Amino acid sequence: MARMRKKADLPQKTCAACGRPFAWRKKWEKVWDEVRYCSDRCRKTPQSPRTAERAPSRGRG
Repeated sequence: MARMRKKADLPQKTCAACGRPFAWRKKWEKVWDEVRYCSDRCRKTPQSPRTAERAPSRGRG
């Protein structure tokens, strides 16, 4: 029988897009060193949502 692990015991990384921590997942087992984003949404976002909120709007002036 497989041993259950607590989520707190799993390795964690910080998402390159949103800056939130995320934990290791079984589907990332073979590519964990290459994983940079917590989700597909963050992977597809060219810049972080926090940065977008602070960016100056264009076309004014």
